[in-house]
Amino acid sequence: MLAATTLGWGVGCHAESLGCLIEPDRVADVGTQVVGVLEQMKVERGDSVTAGQIVARLTAQVERASVNVAQTRSAADAEYKQAVASNVLAQRKLDRTRDLVKKDFVSDQALDQADAEARVAEQRVAQAREAQRVALREYQLSAVQLGQRDVRSPFDGVVIERYRTEGERIEREPLVRVARVDPLRVEAIVPAAQFGSIVAGQGALVKTDLPNFGSLNAKVVLVDRVIDPASNSFRVRMVLPNPNNRIPAGLRCRVDFIVAQPATKDTAPILPTAPVSVPNPVGQKSVPVPGAHQLNDPLDMSALKKSVTDAGRALPGSRVFAQNQPAGGRAAVKSYLLMRQSRLSISTSLAAPGKTKVQSMSSFVVPRMIAMR
Repeated sequence: MLAATTLGWGVGCHAESLGCLIEPDRVADVGTQVVGVLEQMKVERGDSVTAGQIVARLTAQVERASVNVAQTRSAADAEYKQAVASNVLAQRKLDRTRDLVKKDFVSDQALDQADAEARVAEQRVAQAREAQRVALREYQLSAVQLGQRDVRSPFDGVVIERYRTEGERIEREPLVRVARVDPLRVEAIVPAAQFGSIVAGQGALVKTDLPNFGSLNAKVVLVDRVIDPASNSFRVRMVLPNPNNRIPAGLRCRVDFIVAQPATKDTAPILPTAPVSVPNPVGQKSVPVPGAHQLNDPLDMSALKKSVTDAGRALPGSRVFAQNQPAGGRAAVKSYLLMRQSRLSISTSLAAPGKTKVQSMSSFVVPRMIAMR
């Protein structure tokens, strides 16, 4: 009786380690939009800042005064109330004049005059309303001009440099440098030979020289599509999470790109895949081994023998080297002899001149290995 099994494996292998550099995700030299004198620095080097936080302030006495004046003007509504009252009075006068015209107590000229006065009063109300809106816009403009005297952080990060101090005149020079270190950015220079093997979304293991950090998990986010002809390489960018700013930026590192291989549910190693005739261990005609490729590569005999042994153990019902089987049992001796004879027959057949050499195989047949009880 013949039995066959298909054996496969899946692994995650690593490419050769490459040099890399851990950098901040963003770095910005923060300056001011206007010219002025630095009044106050609110941060020092190493301080953590949040987006929108004030890091420095320029002198702004004139701007503050302008804001106060504009705010007062925008809140003034006396002129508007006066226009509304005049409009109400003019509308009442117009209504009375119309009644008198119907009774022929006044002329049509008086009605026309009352109607014109009512329209003028109505336009004065609209004019007062527009004046209030303009005053409000002036107040907002003054507030924005005052806000330009405050220098704010563009994003969450850490102050890594302070350039100026209080009392200096500022024009176009930056005041502080802010870096975002969560997440971190990892840059690697990869040889052109590996182009196409690294894609966005692929995992990577980053190792630093610091003893307190082991392998760090990063993710590829950008792969250059143009190779540098001078160095015959291309750049790869990865993102490295850094909660609580635990990992410092600026470290040199080594990176291993994780290359995933397809995996199966089988547990035994891969064996030859090409059709090669293997002699039957009991003297019958040879049994074909399915799926082999006829290549000129040398065969690893020791690996093949070990694969045959492991495959025999994996076959259903096999008693080869079973731990619960008596050492001197007849079935155990017979199983061992069949396994040994099969290995020797395969080795002799593959080592003979002119025979096909096998590089790899994913399934094979071991005849009569499990036909005993």
